Amino acid sequence: MTARQDNLMARHSLRKVVAEATSQCPASVASRWADEPNRYPPAAGEQAGHSSSNSATSVSRLSAFAQYEERQSPASRPYQPVKHRDQRPPQETRLDQFDYASQRLTTFRISEQPGTTGGLAMGRHYTASKSRSQGRDGWSVIFRHPSRLDPATGKQGRRVRRGLGTSVDEEADVLVEQLNQILQDEGLWESQARSKAIALYDQRIVDVFYDGLEATRTDFRGLREEFLPLPTLADGYPHVLLLGTTGAGKTTAVRQLLGTDPGTERFPSTSTAKTTVADTEIIPTEDGPYQAAVTFAARDEVIDHLTDNVSSAALAIFQGKSNSEALRRLLDHVNQRFRFSYTLGRPTLTSDDDDMPDDEDETDEDPTALEADELAAIDSDATAAMLITAVAELRRLVAEQKQGALADLQPQAGDDERVIEELLEEVLDSSLRQLEEFHIIVDNMLHEIELRFALLTEGELRRTRQGWPLTWTLSTEDRGAFLKSVTWLSSNYAPLFGRLLTPLVNGIRVGGPFTSSWADAPQRMVLIDLEGLGHTPKSASTLSTDLAKRLDEVDAILLVDNATAPMQAAPAAALKSIAVSGNTSKLSFLFTHFDRMRADNLPSFADREEHVRASAENMLSSIGEELGTTAERGIRRRLERRCYFVGGMHKPLRPVSNSARRTISQLEALTRQLAEGEKSVPLGPAKPVFDRMDLALAVTKAASTYRARWRGLLGLESNSKEHWTRIKALSRRLGEWGWDEYDTLKPVAELRNELQVQIMWLLERPVRWEGESPTGEQRDAIVEEISSAITSKIYALTEKRIKTDVRSAWLDAYCQQGKGSTFIRAEIIDSDVLERGAPIPTATPSRDGNGLLHAMSALVDQVIEEQDLFRWNGHRS
Repeated sequence: MTARQDNLMARHSLRKVVAEATSQCPASVASRWADEPNRYPPAAGEQAGHSSSNSATSVSRLSAFAQYEERQSPASRPYQPVKHRDQRPPQETRLDQFDYASQRLTTFRISEQPGTTGGLAMGRHYTASKSRSQGRDGWSVIFRHPSRLDPATGKQGRRVRRGLGTSVDEEADVLVEQLNQILQDEGLWESQARSKAIALYDQRIVDVFYDGLEATRTDFRGLREEFLPLPTLADGYPHVLLLGTTGAGKTTAVRQLLGTDPGTERFPSTSTAKTTVADTEIIPTEDGPYQAAVTFAARDEVIDHLTDNVSSAALAIFQGKSNSEALRRLLDHVNQRFRFSYTLGRPTLTSDDDDMPDDEDETDEDPTALEADELAAIDSDATAAMLITAVAELRRLVAEQKQGALADLQPQAGDDERVIEELLEEVLDSSLRQLEEFHIIVDNMLHEIELRFALLTEGELRRTRQGWPLTWTLSTEDRGAFLKSVTWLSSNYAPLFGRLLTPLVNGIRVGGPFTSSWADAPQRMVLIDLEGLGHTPKSASTLSTDLAKRLDEVDAILLVDNATAPMQAAPAAALKSIAVSGNTSKLSFLFTHFDRMRADNLPSFADREEHVRASAENMLSSIGEELGTTAERGIRRRLERRCYFVGGMHKPLRPVSNSARRTISQLEALTRQLAEGEKSVPLGPAKPVFDRMDLALAVTKAASTYRARWRGLLGLESNSKEHWTRIKALSRRLGEWGWDEYDTLKPVAELRNELQVQIMWLLERPVRWEGESPTGEQRDAIVEEISSAITSKIYALTEKRIKTDVRSAWLDAYCQQGKGSTFIRAEIIDSDVLERGAPIPTATPSRDGNGLLHAMSALVDQVIEEQDLFRWNGHRS
């Protein structure tokens, strides 16, 4: 570690304590940090191995920021916190210290905050109040939770709004008073005090206060398993995972395997846009009943995404975008996972309706038959009015807060515009999220969403103790009624927008006697259709941890690709992930849209097949260059032996034309092969021997590549910097939620992938083979078996080093706010997360500096001991 790094680490440790102890004056922290590039110039040789131009750019940006901040120091202009409309100044000062390991705040001197829903930290005694939404009979309670983090400030005091389960004024007053008693008793603020609270207060109030306080993650797959267990390979049901780019046709392929009518049943839903956003598991059975088990995203997750959407809409207004663009951002999350427009509708703004994007979803098919009273159960006009009013209210709030933010920053001519823009955006975002009016918009949207669950008139809807939907299950012999009910939970049909619950579903499992129109019996296999890979290398270069684990769990992988443009960046990236994880032998290919390949030089089916295979050559060469010949040979072998071509899949298949008969023949061959499975290659007695030094080189290369990429994403090197909002969202998901990714930002999965790639190269170059000389297929099978064994253990290693062990650092990064927080957050992630979790090995003995190398070495030794697949050079068994 360099002298500058020592200084940085020492200053960072001090900063964490001071920033919390002086939470009333965060500008001083930012000002001090901004001046660091001038105070601590880079040590000689410190930038070795990095681009000097990139480093210069980074230092230049920080220097520009420092020059700007010099005029903004507390000495020249006292810090002025954002004032809430309902907030009065605290009556005395306080000093709090936050323990990042336990995520608890210790209060040395408690200040009493007058009754408010505002406030920033635990230690202030908040006051709850009752509230009733327009058009709703029941009462709700609003309060600041003293033990939960507020996303707006990164400190304790999250705003909570929950239903009280009563419409009686007097009863609501009693419940609110009970909650206020809990808010005044610090001894009840720990999750362990729940049992004590139950003995003292109404169960409803106890559920409201302790909801989200216990750090538990719901096992949604387990909930679906309780009602509808998945049959296994032992039952004659191989699990088949479908992978493919958005719009490639994998969901259409599922329709064909199920035999659902695309015009009247429309299950599963298809579109040229991203449609499969929930885990979909389908079990064709010999006989009835039709069954479904559906799980929903957690309430807090939905609230947080709605909050992000409101913030994104406000940012669009700040940037001068139209009302229509602001409305689009208000409804649809940036990663398209939560398209709330499906649930709340897409109202048209007459002022700028020409700016509204064209609808990408299917509109050429009749909807599933729905009763008129069902369609009228929701007042879509009232919802539209609420959304349009929300945009207008946001425009007013942005105008008010923008002036205060500009006055606070006082930019001058010559300031770095990029720095000023980021500062202004973050200050504006932070101030907006602390306004009660901002959260009222979120409340109104959530209220409208909850109303849509009334459309589930069939089946059983289970709710959490706080009343949020958890699961929905249905069992019936009536196919029409079944698919009609499932429509609300899986459809993307545009005429039903404003009523669909599709965005709220995180998993749907369906079983029943579904039979293809061209088959005599149901296909005995579990079809697993997950979210599409996307169209770009960025969206598919690294598979998520959950998807990568599915590759290991399933019995077969079916890669669905478009024959008119085969093997583009996203499927090629997915194939690389399949290869390095040791799952190539599970792979089959299905090329769709074969009927659309029209060209004078492709007159026959054979010519078109050859054209598709030839198009894969560049992809195979790329895999060979990046991963070695073993990976290239394995995928080439699968393309030659397990490749199928289909067309006309968008309509029921009947053997009335040569094209349809050929597609039916290909599908029959595919399903037969998937049902029979793959015969394993006998490994024999041969064992490869490797040089342990190659493992050190592999880990060094993986860590170096990984760290360089992330320093770029953080804006510390190069020009590939991610927007600050995405980095902050990522740090929150790892620090507070315990997730391991945000959209395309996947720090845990990316380290796993880099290690897998370098391990693949190590396995390409054994020192020698012991025992009998293996055949080519045996050699490849042994390498795949070793890759699979190592991969199964890398998941836990990377999760521990990049998530679990450094969760407090991710939380620290998320909690940064105010001037300079973008740069502080980047440095915290780089120094306290990445440097600690993925240190680049050095020749100097160091437990921490070589921690990743030591962990990988122990992991590989464990694989050798458990499975005896290979040996280190010089080791004797």
